[in-house]
Amino acid sequence: MLEKKTGRIIQAIAGFYYCQTKEGAVFECRARGAFRNEEVTPLAGDLAVFETDGQSGVVTQVLKRKNAFTRPPLANLDQLFLVAAAKSPAPNLLVLDKLVTVCEYKGIEPVLIITKTDLADGGALQEIYEGAGFCVFPLSNRAPAHLDEIRAMLSGKISAFAGNTGVGKSTLLNNLFPGLSLQTADISQKLGRGRHTTRQVTLYPAGEGGFVADTPGFGTMDLSQYEIIRKEALAECFREFRPYLDRCRFTGCSHTAEKGCAVREACRSGRISRTRYENYCALYENARQIKEWEIAKKRPAGRR
Repeated sequence: MLEKKTGRIIQAIAGFYYCQTKEGAVFECRARGAFRNEEVTPLAGDLAVFETDGQSGVVTQVLKRKNAFTRPPLANLDQLFLVAAAKSPAPNLLVLDKLVTVCEYKGIEPVLIITKTDLADGGALQEIYEGAGFCVFPLSNRAPAHLDEIRAMLSGKISAFAGNTGVGKSTLLNNLFPGLSLQTADISQKLGRGRHTTRQVTLYPAGEGGFVADTPGFGTMDLSQYEIIRKEALAECFREFRPYLDRCRFTGCSHTAEKGCAVREACRSGRISRTRYENYCALYENARQIKEWEIAKKRPAGRR
């Protein structure tokens, strides 16, 4: 007799969906055939209803998502920890703001972690993003602080870490999760990782019902490459702009060149970071050049 259960998909790969219940049991499932006709693709991070005989099962329903991505194939991400180094390599703030913008657009909370503050002062970077309303953690490799605060933020949420090679992301993750390599091996064995050669997203428990998404190698998530944000929606993705958006002289103000623009005035007076504003203008110009057919060509991840 089949039993109906609800679980979190902690890995979706090669037509198999590994669903973990709140009790911690993991079931290897297939998806019902109707999903293909409905253009629904279950993703890691999805809450799913499945029927099981106690060993394997069949996913019968994917519950409503908060957000979803095609690359990495991940759903319901709550927060993204953006790891940038104070030095070696120097942070690329335009790339950082692209990722922050996509997070805001998707309803994901961006959190900035500045590593290598023992090599260089990350105070200017911290000031920019704290001034914009984001949580920022400066970390020194010699005496890492804030680890308990970061761990607490993972509780009950689906999180991921993104950062370029050399920023100290692996060191950070090892400090946060000393047993992660053992946990990874254990989960891989449960999921039959050796049977599948394609590397996909896997969710690992992070305490109190939270998960950390292992995008391949905990690598950079270039979310901006896969998301098109219309120029009209861009200003709302800069949270420090929001108090000024309805104060501009002209309706439909682009906040790039118009007279009587409250956002530009806030930048001139120092209430908005000039770096953030200049990056907004660069992203706006990019968005302005996007054609309607390019937007139409982009399909929502997983169609759910």
